[in-house]
Amino acid sequence: MTISTLPPDRNLPISPMRYDPRFQVETKADNFDLASIYRLVRRRMIMIISIAALLMVPAAIMIFGLKPTYQGWARLIVHQPLAISLDADDTSRSDLLDAKSETERLLSRSIAERVVRELQLNLREEFNPALRKISFIEKIRAKLRGLFDTKKTASPDRNNINAIIPEYYRALGVWHEDKSDVVQISFNSTDPELAAAVPNRVISIYLDERKENVSGRLDAAEEWIRQRITEQQARADISRDAARNYQESMDVVSKEDAQEERIKSFLELTGREGKIEESRVEVGAVISALEAADNTSVAAQNIVVPDSIAIKQRDLRGQEQDLARLLETYDGNAEAVVELRGEIEESRADLELATKQYLQTMRAKLVALDHEAEAVQSRLVVANEKRIRDALVQTELLRLQKIAEKEQTALDKLENQRRDLAAKAMLPGAELEVLTPATVPLASQGRGRLSYLVGALLAAISAAVTAAFVVEMWDRTVRSFDQIAGMARSIPAGLIPRLARRENSKTMFSHMPVPMFDEAIRTVVLSLKQSNGGKLPNSIVVTSAHSGDGKSLVARSLAMELAAAAIPVLLVDGDLRRGKLDTFFRSGVMYGLNEFLNGQADFRDIVYHHPSGIDFIPSGKFSLQRRVRPNGLAEIIETAVAAGQIVIFDSAPVLASTDTVHLTALAERTLAIVRWGKTSRRAVEFSLQQMKSSRNSEIVVAINNVNPEKHALYNFSDSELFSKSLMKYYKLKA
Repeated sequence: MTISTLPPDRNLPISPMRYDPRFQVETKADNFDLASIYRLVRRRMIMIISIAALLMVPAAIMIFGLKPTYQGWARLIVHQPLAISLDADDTSRSDLLDAKSETERLLSRSIAERVVRELQLNLREEFNPALRKISFIEKIRAKLRGLFDTKKTASPDRNNINAIIPEYYRALGVWHEDKSDVVQISFNSTDPELAAAVPNRVISIYLDERKENVSGRLDAAEEWIRQRITEQQARADISRDAARNYQESMDVVSKEDAQEERIKSFLELTGREGKIEESRVEVGAVISALEAADNTSVAAQNIVVPDSIAIKQRDLRGQEQDLARLLETYDGNAEAVVELRGEIEESRADLELATKQYLQTMRAKLVALDHEAEAVQSRLVVANEKRIRDALVQTELLRLQKIAEKEQTALDKLENQRRDLAAKAMLPGAELEVLTPATVPLASQGRGRLSYLVGALLAAISAAVTAAFVVEMWDRTVRSFDQIAGMARSIPAGLIPRLARRENSKTMFSHMPVPMFDEAIRTVVLSLKQSNGGKLPNSIVVTSAHSGDGKSLVARSLAMELAAAAIPVLLVDGDLRRGKLDTFFRSGVMYGLNEFLNGQADFRDIVYHHPSGIDFIPSGKFSLQRRVRPNGLAEIIETAVAAGQIVIFDSAPVLASTDTVHLTALAERTLAIVRWGKTSRRAVEFSLQQMKSSRNSEIVVAINNVNPEKHALYNFSDSELFSKSLMKYYKLKA
């Protein structure tokens, strides 16, 4: 590396100045907009193209392997025979059969078997699975199935109709329209002539089987009804004989006139009994009214009485009215008043006597009515018994006659049914009105291959984009300081771009600069200086959460940058188990840090002076011996600081070795390296918690191996750090 200015003295007093971290983080809302979707698609373009291509290959193979399918279809209406619809006795029948039932008949197994046999569908590979070639996937399935099923599967029989019928039903379609009774029959096949032949053949076979089924049913029904007629004829004869014998034994015909007289007499007695009861009720009411009242004259005013009593009542009321008028004119002691009162008393006494006589008359009448009612009741009981006995005889005779009529009616009905069956046997099972017969289709069914390819491409792209979204959602790696800004006491040190392999080889002790990488290392150096109060720290530990994050590259790059600035540097390989910095420096030193800590070598024996100005201590050979110098690392730091050197430790990963935690407590500053797009945020947070101590409370973090082009596609606050114009500038400068 080269420098254009004299290096500043790192120990100059700068106490009046305030130093803040150079790389400030501004959190940014993670808004999901169209720009974010565009960036996601761009940064996952290779993944999307790869997944879409993988999905399109089998889809294209299947699409190009498809054969054009033709569909033939016919439309028809199923009617009952016209002679049945002309039956005048049954007006409830319709001339249309049930469309659902006829649809099921068209889909019957017997029709399917006849179509397969007559059209020789078993000789076509399209419908006979035994004629098809077994695909590679089917072979794999058979082998996998054989691992779990020990039974050997027999090879399919070419003449097995059970395997052909399902294929036939998949190609056949029979349905009826909801708002009409039109039945449609369709058939799909790669042969257009076969697609037209099957619907027409289904119709003809349906008519034949319908006629055969109806004829068989009619024959069975006629045989059954003949047996019923014979049995019913015997029952009708028995019932007629029973009615005739009962009528002769009871002599019902000779007693018809007497029965009428008995009924007439019974009706007269019933009427007389009713009238007597009405009279008894009226007389009882009069007697009750007269007996319940204290004053019989007053009670007589509320009931119907004879004319003599009614005249006396009117006279009494007239005298009382005259008395009331006299009292209005004269005093109560007047002669006319006293005389009129005497007359009123005489009239009241006469009325009382007449009323009592009338009461005695009513009681005598009630007794007479009771005697008459008892006589009528006795006669009525005798007449009722005779009537009931005659009614029972007539009822039994009527019952026997109705039974005979019922049996004869059933016999007549069976005879009519037999005649109807004989007439229907001469009619066809159903009549078809073919609206549209099936014709040979001229064009294939469905869309062309191009449409399927376009649809498959759109589906593959959608699946690929969905997969990209899922990958982004599950991505928990660190790609920006925005993602670790919430971690306490972490100082961003900058983004270090990724190096290609040829560039990685150039950065080792060559004078061929990599501008963007060199500038990023200078940014890290400046961040370390600013976080340490304006001067470079005496000791720096460079570590990471996991191996492979690029901490060794950053450590040696920092050493080279400081050496290029004429600042003495001591680079120590602190990874005591897996250190590999010696392979880069090719020092050839026999001893290293392990030997020093185990007391097998002195400090001067392990330091290698490189021509670039870097002093280097390798890790040495790994030894399981007990370390006799527990403070050896502190001695190295003190010795280097006394010599005016900055010690840079390339330590082991934090989560892989406890030595790093001990080393960070000794060093003045710790630089944690996070690999862009690989190190998880959880690992970073846990490693920072492990390294924090009272002396080294703030950890400087740098993100390494950043892909500038992909990083610019994210919606982070530092996405524009590697802009296109800046990258072009560095390339031109290089």
